[in-house]
Amino acid sequence: MSWTLDQIWRYPIKGIGAEPLETVELSADFPLPLDRAWAVLEAGGDATDGWRSCRNFLRGAKGPSLMAVTAGINGDVLHLSHPDRPDLTIDPVKDQARLFEWLAPIYPENRPAPAAVVKSPPEGMSDAPFASISILNPSSLRALGEKLGQTLDPRRFRGNLIVDGLATWEEFDLIGKTLAIGDVRLEVVERITRCRATEANPATGKRDANTLRALEDGWGHQDFGVYAMVRTGGALSNGDTVTLA
Repeated sequence: MSWTLDQIWRYPIKGIGAEPLETVELSADFPLPLDRAWAVLEAGGDATDGWRSCRNFLRGAKGPSLMAVTAGINGDVLHLSHPDRPDLTIDPVKDQARLFEWLAPIYPENRPAPAAVVKSPPEGMSDAPFASISILNPSSLRALGEKLGQTLDPRRFRGNLIVDGLATWEEFDLIGKTLAIGDVRLEVVERITRCRATEANPATGKRDANTLRALEDGWGHQDFGVYAMVRTGGALSNGDTVTLA
């Protein structure tokens, strides 16, 4: 039994910007490098160090237009693009004022304003309070799209690894098992429960699909994808074979 690593993605700023990768080097007990490396704290959010809940930050569930941001990172230099904004190249910590100015037209005025860019702890700043790698199944995405009557972009679900060849919802059967991709070993630990960010189209930043209702009506849950943890590090590349260890 084997599958294929079809795509690799990371999201340098939590909720703001998706970046495709051809290859990546993973380390045991850490997230994908530079994935959710920073987050934009909203006014009134928890300003303490360490992992914090997503409710403290700007994110697509609150401002769907953020889902249309694409990103590229080179060292400490971050490049951001959006269909309704000029491209922006910044150091996300040193150029906070420029980032906030850039975000203002694509984030709702009735939401708390950005207050600071915070650096994530070593375990990252995903929605899970541990060093997670998120895995998505294209077959499940197609099933959800058929339920909705439209084709869905996997970027709605902010996955790190897109693993093709699984049966529909087979990813949930992998919980408690270990995946092998070359030297890498990933322990699949739990399902991912979704929020309204997935309702927004990453091409437009507009809400155009009631993904949560479709999941609930079709399958009795609001879960999509699974979290895994890196137990043995190594290099991954698009096209790699994925098996059970």
